[in-house]
Amino acid sequence: MIKRLTVFCGSSFGNESVYEEQAYALGKKLAEEQIGLVYGGAISGLMGTVANGVMENKGEAIGILPHFLQGKEIAHLGLSELILVETMHERKTKMNELSDGVIALPGGYGTLEELFEMMTWAQLGLHQKPIAVLNVNGFYNDLLQMSQNMVDKGFLKETNQKMLIVDDNIDTLLMKMKNYEAPNVEKWISKDEV
Repeated sequence: MIKRLTVFCGSSFGNESVYEEQAYALGKKLAEEQIGLVYGGAISGLMGTVANGVMENKGEAIGILPHFLQGKEIAHLGLSELILVETMHERKTKMNELSDGVIALPGGYGTLEELFEMMTWAQLGLHQKPIAVLNVNGFYNDLLQMSQNMVDKGFLKETNQKMLIVDDNIDTLLMKMKNYEAPNVEKWISKDEV
């Protein structure tokens, strides 16, 4: 059962209005489904938009923000809870502790780093949570092609590639996440390969 989901996304809006529209729609849907939001705690960009979608529809939104970013006055002060931590690593660890899965919306390097860390943890068997991307307007198409290239070139197992849930529709994405069954992860490298 999914009680809370972490959402990774941009602290800017991007240059297509559909990104902001879908971020708000995701927040609204989480509130309607009584799924709490865990996210980076900022008011700016898609981060603030998804939180507003939750809060304006009577949902729960928990922000996790490092102290040094709070000083830049980007903290969203209208959340259910804002948890301040010391480092970016503590931020990700806390987000993982509080959530039952991950959705990535469009974003930049920070979004990708967070998404890939969660994928790596799943690949290593450190968690069995569903990890998904909401592929708004094909934003992640090139990344998905790169993932296929990693499989084709022998750097990523197809089983691990399939851990990533992808859809461009919020309802379908959430249904896939609720029905997700993590693969049985074997050791990622054998003694013979060393």
